[in-house]
Amino acid sequence: MAGGSILTQVGGKEYPGSFTLFVAMACLVASSGGLIFGYDIGISGGVTSMDSFLSKFFPSVYRKAKEDVSTNQYCKFDSQLLTLFTSSLYLAALASSFVASSLTRTSGRKWSMFMGGITFLIGAVINGLAINVFMLILGRILLGVGVGFANQSVPLYLSEMAPAKLRGMLNIGFQLMITIGILAANLINFVMSKYDWGWRVSLGLAGVPAFIITIGSLCLPDTPNSLIERGHAEQAKEILSKVRGTKDIQDEFNDLTTASEDSKLIKSQWKDMLEPRCRPPLVVTILVPFFQQLTGINVIMFYAPVLFKTIGFGDDASLMSAVITGVINVLATVVSIIVVDKYGRRVLFLEGGVQMLICQVAVGVLIGHAFGTSGVGELSKSYSMIVVGCICAYVAAFAWSWGPLGWLVPSEIFPLEIRSAGQTVNVAVNMFFTFIIGQVFLTMLCHMKFGLFFFFGGWVLIMTIFIFFFVPETKNVPIEEMILVWKNHWFWGKYISESDIHVENVEMIKKPHVKTP
Repeated sequence: MAGGSILTQVGGKEYPGSFTLFVAMACLVASSGGLIFGYDIGISGGVTSMDSFLSKFFPSVYRKAKEDVSTNQYCKFDSQLLTLFTSSLYLAALASSFVASSLTRTSGRKWSMFMGGITFLIGAVINGLAINVFMLILGRILLGVGVGFANQSVPLYLSEMAPAKLRGMLNIGFQLMITIGILAANLINFVMSKYDWGWRVSLGLAGVPAFIITIGSLCLPDTPNSLIERGHAEQAKEILSKVRGTKDIQDEFNDLTTASEDSKLIKSQWKDMLEPRCRPPLVVTILVPFFQQLTGINVIMFYAPVLFKTIGFGDDASLMSAVITGVINVLATVVSIIVVDKYGRRVLFLEGGVQMLICQVAVGVLIGHAFGTSGVGELSKSYSMIVVGCICAYVAAFAWSWGPLGWLVPSEIFPLEIRSAGQTVNVAVNMFFTFIIGQVFLTMLCHMKFGLFFFFGGWVLIMTIFIFFFVPETKNVPIEEMILVWKNHWFWGKYISESDIHVENVEMIKKPHVKTP
C-alpha cells in the first residue's frame, strides 16, 4: 500500500518511489525509542517536587523548601545531590554512546535500539523499587545507558529509511515521541503526587516505553544502508524495494553500494572525521547539540514543577503548569512535522530562535520585577498566567525548531563511512551539556536569579546568528548526496575538493541546492 508518489531529484539525479505503509510502520516503531528519553525528561522534575520523595531521599532539601521560611525563593531546591539524581543519567548516556556507535555499525541499527530498551527497562525497575539514594543513582545510570543506545540508533535509522523528501517529517517522529513521553510523565506525576507512594509508580512506569521499544526493535528490518555496509546486498535490495514501494531502485541501490565501498576504505572513522571534507558536518554536529542545550529548554523540562513552585505556584498548580507546557510541546512538534519538508530546516531554526529570545527576555523581566534579587515576593494569579504564557510560547518555539532539528540535521549530514561516529559525536555533545546544565541549573538559579533567563537568551541570539551564516538547507537532498550541499556553501565549500565527489556528480556542484549567506 502506498501513498502519494515521491520523486527525489538532486542535480540531474532522480530516485523514484512512494511513501509506503511499510516505511511508515517501520519509522513509527523506531520512533518509539524517543518515548524512553521523553518520559525520563518529564518524570524526574515532577518526582523531585513530590514531598514524599524529598522527605525520604533528600530530607535536607525538604526541610529547606518547607520549613525554612528565610531561604531565598531562588535557592529553595539548590542541592548538588538532588541534581545528581537527575543529571547522572546523561553522563551515563554520554559514555554509553561510544559503545553504541560500534554496535550500531557492526551489528545494525535495530540491535542498538534493543540494547537501549532492555537496559532502560532494568533501570526503571531498580528506580521503582529504590530504598536508598544508591539505588536511585544506579537506576538512573542504567536508564542513561538505554538513552545513549536509543539516541545513537533511532535518528540514524529514521534518516536512512525515509525518502529524501520526507526525511524531515519521519525523523521528527523521534522528537514527537520525546514530547509525548514528556507529556505522559507530567500527567502521571500530576495524578501520583497525591499519594505518598506515587513517586514509585512514576519512576517504575518508565518500564512501559522501554518494553515498547525492546519488543518493537525485534520486529524491525534493518536499513538498506546498514545491510549493504555489513555485506548483505541482496537483503538490502529487497528492503529498499519495500521501503520505496517500487522495483525501480537500482540507481539508488548503486549509490548506496558506492558509498558503502568508500566506507570500507576507511581504517578509522574517527581519524577520517578530521579530514577537511568532513569538517563542515563535524563542526555543525558539535555546535547544534551544544547550542540546543543552551537554549535553556532543559531548565523548563527537567525542573518545570520545581521552577513553577520556585516562582510562587502551589504544588498542584506547578504540576498542572508542567502538564500545560507538555501539551504545547506535543502540538508544536506536530507543526514541525507538517512544515519541515515544505519550508526547510533554516526557516524553522531562525523563527524559533527569534521567538525563544523574546520569551526568555520576557520571563526574565517578569520574574525580576516580581522577586527582584532578594527572592522575596509573590506572583498574583494574573501575573502567573502571563509567566506561564511566555514559557508556553518559548516551549512551542523550541518544539518546532531546535528540539526536532537538533536531532534531524546531525543525523543526515555525514557520509555513510563515518555516519555512526558522527551520530556518536551528536549524542555525546548533547548528553554532556545536558548533564552540565542539569547539574548546575539550580545553583545557577540560586546565584544568578532572574538573570539566568537573560543568560540563556544571550546564547539563543548567538546560535541564531550561527544558523543564519553557517548551516545550509538540507531539505529534499538524498542522504548520500549531502556532500554537494557543503560544496555549494559560501563558507564550507573551500573544504570540499572535486576529488571528494564522485565523477558523475562533479557537474552537479554547479547547481546549488541552497542559497545561504
